[in-house]
Amino acid sequence: MDTKNIMIVGVGGQGTLLTSRILGGITLQAGYDVKLSEVHGMVQRGGSVVTFVRYGDEVAEPIVEVGQADVLIAFERLEALRYAHFLKKGGALVVNNQRIDPITVVTGAATYPENIIENLEKKYKVYSVDAMEEAKKLGNTRVFNNIVLGLAAQHMDFTKEDWLKVIENTVPAKTIDINKKAFLVGYEA
Repeated sequence: MDTKNIMIVGVGGQGTLLTSRILGGITLQAGYDVKLSEVHGMVQRGGSVVTFVRYGDEVAEPIVEVGQADVLIAFERLEALRYAHFLKKGGALVVNNQRIDPITVVTGAATYPENIIENLEKKYKVYSVDAMEEAKKLGNTRVFNNIVLGLAAQHMDFTKEDWLKVIENTVPAKTIDINKKAFLVGYEA
């Protein structure tokens, strides 16, 4: 199998690292060589966090180059805009339609761009979900990242059962059921 390149982008505190652990787990479970690399901006809440997950028969290096991502998972709209150029032609851009103002916007040094999703749709295959709203319906906003992952999973090579098994093995025991429900909300969207 050729190497598949997945990129996860978000803001500190959004669960990008848990998501990369689930992705790493499912690729290892399937018997692939996998390389993970995390690139942090400001790690505290509000800073940009980027994770690369590469898997295949043999993966040389962990970094995804510009124009090479098969799937870009963005937990926030502005992060999707910032990193969309990493997608390869025909790649899937999975976006949580949520706005989190970066510090430059909060302090008034910059303005938050308008119509991000609509503008991205002009150039990319965009799959958007308001995961925070869906997570509220489940009664736990902290599981929104698994809703986004569920939507992204439709663009990867693993079965629903494989995903659920690795979520069960990765998340804290008391949160297994809610995380599986969240994943299925996205997966079945």
